[in-house]
Amino acid sequence: MSAEPELIELRELAPERCAAPGRTRLERANALRISPGTARNAARQQVPGRGHRFQPAGPATHTWCDLCGDFIWGVVRKGLQCAHCKFTCHYRCRALVSLDCCGPRDLGWEPALERDTNVDEPVEWETPDLSQAEIEQKIKEYNGQINSNLFMSLNKDGSYTGFIKVQLKLVRPVSVPSSKKPPSLQDARRGPGRGTAVKRRTSFYLPKDAVKHLHVLSRTRAREVIEALLRKFLVVDDPRKFALFERAERHGQVYLRKLSDDEQPLRLRLLAGPSEKALSFVLKENDSGEVNWDAFSMPELHNFLRILQREEEEHLRQILQKYSYCRQKIQEALHACPLG
Repeated sequence: MSAEPELIELRELAPERCAAPGRTRLERANALRISPGTARNAARQQVPGRGHRFQPAGPATHTWCDLCGDFIWGVVRKGLQCAHCKFTCHYRCRALVSLDCCGPRDLGWEPALERDTNVDEPVEWETPDLSQAEIEQKIKEYNGQINSNLFMSLNKDGSYTGFIKVQLKLVRPVSVPSSKKPPSLQDARRGPGRGTAVKRRTSFYLPKDAVKHLHVLSRTRAREVIEALLRKFLVVDDPRKFALFERAERHGQVYLRKLSDDEQPLRLRLLAGPSEKALSFVLKENDSGEVNWDAFSMPELHNFLRILQREEEEHLRQILQKYSYCRQKIQEALHACPLG
């Protein structure tokens, strides 16, 4: 990796403006832009992906399809997941998967040490409310400890700006539009995967060591960080497919905690200090099995109810059919038995 970190500016979501006097403009000339990179016409040539071993997804699988991008949900019949690369899709999308299996992805985790505080016994995370004087003092202490130019700065309105580094630890593939045309400003404001029908998508696996620096405000929320990262890579997957985690090393143990949508990463960074052992941020798939139904729109919720009704009717039909078949066989055996 180069010595100069690549930066993503979250403070300016509008078109480029001239940098304010005295403020260093973040360099975007070397911005990484991922495009399909192949001129092959997917409509004329659909080659099935090789190497996958799809199995029914587990009961806690509530996620988004890696092929079409729609939500996978059901009580009995959920979706399929490759046992090797974890590619997850609807049953209906299985025949359309053209991405080859990459095999098991070793992302460098420490499974013997890692501990997810969303599952195991919770750990007390100190996030005290600081006064303005305490924030100013914390920023001075923070800037005095770092060995780079990624300083924090206090603004006149009481907020502050600074940098966070996010490591992308994605096991499953991400999808981009099958077009070299970058998303428009209106698409970016609507959010990735929202308001725009993407008919064709190209899937690929992100490098396991991908790291991005983001310049954020103290009030920037975790959900906004995720959306900015997806925009950076032109990813059209639903932002809810992903989650931002904080990672900390304590007493030889690695702890992971999923941030809520409204938590403020820069505030956590300031409280923890610049040490990456004390705190670092990781982007992972949101595969906790929890579903935040409040995040869905009314049409989506109505559609889920219809899916639930169809699944229930089909499940009941199969159960009744099994009992009917068993009853029929017993009755045939009774009729075949001689009287007396």
